[in-house]
Amino acid sequence: MEKVITPEVLQIYKKTELAGFEVFFVGGCVRDFLIGKKIKDWDMTTNATPEQIQEIFPDSFYENNYGTVGIPFENKIEDDVFEKNYVEITTYRKESGYGNFRHPENISWGKNIEDDLSRRDFTVNAIAARLRNGKTEYTDPFDGQKDIEKKIIKTVGDPDSRFSEDALRLLRAIRFYAQLDFKIEKKTWDALLKKAFLIEKISKERVRDELLKILGTKRFYEGIELFDESGMLDMVFPELAQGKGVSQVRPGRHHTSDVFTHNILSLKHCPSNDPIVRLATFLHDVGKPYVASTDEDGHVIFYNHEVKGAFVAREIADRLRLSKIQKGKIFTLIRWHMFTVDEKITDSAIRRFIRRVGVENVADMMDLRIGDRLGGGTQVAESWRLKKFKERVGKELNPPFSINDLAIDGNDIMHELKLSPGPKVGEILKKLFEEVDEDLSKNNKDYLLGKIKEIQK
Repeated sequence: MEKVITPEVLQIYKKTELAGFEVFFVGGCVRDFLIGKKIKDWDMTTNATPEQIQEIFPDSFYENNYGTVGIPFENKIEDDVFEKNYVEITTYRKESGYGNFRHPENISWGKNIEDDLSRRDFTVNAIAARLRNGKTEYTDPFDGQKDIEKKIIKTVGDPDSRFSEDALRLLRAIRFYAQLDFKIEKKTWDALLKKAFLIEKISKERVRDELLKILGTKRFYEGIELFDESGMLDMVFPELAQGKGVSQVRPGRHHTSDVFTHNILSLKHCPSNDPIVRLATFLHDVGKPYVASTDEDGHVIFYNHEVKGAFVAREIADRLRLSKIQKGKIFTLIRWHMFTVDEKITDSAIRRFIRRVGVENVADMMDLRIGDRLGGGTQVAESWRLKKFKERVGKELNPPFSINDLAIDGNDIMHELKLSPGPKVGEILKKLFEEVDEDLSKNNKDYLLGKIKEIQK
């Protein structure tokens, strides 16, 4: 193990040991080393108290009640280029009294490494390792190494107790299932089903973080399937659950499933690796149950479902505390996912499409469309019309026509209308751009100077 530890991290480990304390690598870094995965974070545990750790590392920071001290360091990426990072060292601890189903009410420092490992969630994460004479020595009281060999996720001790202590472990079990390509042990799964209702006790931010991690794995579809099977999806995404049993079947159309099944299959086939684009694809038809009606022939229709869906998805994104940029992307992708790819579409309509979705979202929109097509039952990811449309969009994007390409600028507007700098100038420029983008022949100075007077009136 010593060979794969970065020099900076190894120095922190050895400095703690030289100060006379026990210190172990623990958790995900040990698990990933045993699996053979690349290690992102090196976490350690020790019998030193937080105060003693800070005496060894004066630049460290301690801002919690859980005995975790952060030790900053810089690791060299290339010549004269360094990346700031930090290692977490946590004092052995014992926990009890999980009144809020998430955080322990009572924390005491543990006497040994076994005390510390006994409080952890799953056996594969309850393995400690320390370096001894060039070899790695493991402390594994719950047979986590055997479970790694069997590829199973199993709780430390009684699964009912583990999930009741910290309900986020319900989602973490599914995340490790998807992330590690392991199976969840039957007793653990049965307890997860029984305790699934506790997910509603967890903050939406923590649920969001775990969901995005699941959506970021290679087995994201299988993870979301298990999330649904557990019953937690209905609690976290009740709007999506409304699509269960809402048929989309119409004569002459390729849809053969209900709305929910279409959404989850679209997620399965979305080619993007971006968790937010995958989430948008999963939610893309969330508006259908809200607008479902029938036409004169009695066939189901979902008029304006993309508009309703965009606002429903925004509410979901708000609830999950997604960032402003993430919320904007999801709203845009869902709002405009019903774009037309008819071969007769004009160049100005192509530019209007780019303007609506934003240059930064064009490729993501294409990925959502592919997921939508395959999730609806078509066998071909891209129709010839979609391929042609993508080619034409590509031509318009290279280079894209932008507001900076107008034949006049803000100074011309201020001079012509005797205006001072301000929002009004930007509003006029935007209106001119929208008109010229429809007909590039209008991009000449005389025409635009005359037009701004009309706009001002």
